[in-house]
Amino acid sequence: MTIYMKFAVIKTGGKQYKISAGQTLKIEKLETENGKTVKFDTLLIADGEKVEIGKPSLGEKVEAKVLETGKGEKVQVVKFKNKTRYTRNVGHRQPFTKVEITKIA
Repeated sequence: MTIYMKFAVIKTGGKQYKISAGQTLKIEKLETENGKTVKFDTLLIADGEKVEIGKPSLGEKVEAKVLETGKGEKVQVVKFKNKTRYTRNVGHRQPFTKVEITKIA
């Protein structure tokens, strides 16, 4: 007996994500407020043995609720050149939006 789970592949922020309903994930920052609902461009939906593939997309068939917006952990970027007394230390915090997938149409 094989148990199939409904999942989809969405595209946002220049990246693709394989998601399922109820999943929480961090994506590139979206210009929305907390608690709002957003829709994502859907590339593929698989439900059991039924698979829909978009050419290039199926439209906005995935809905998600925005949970929070914030910044990630600080990443240190260090540049150093030997014998020239050159050092440069820069930090970066990538902004993100945390969403919960509510519905896959």
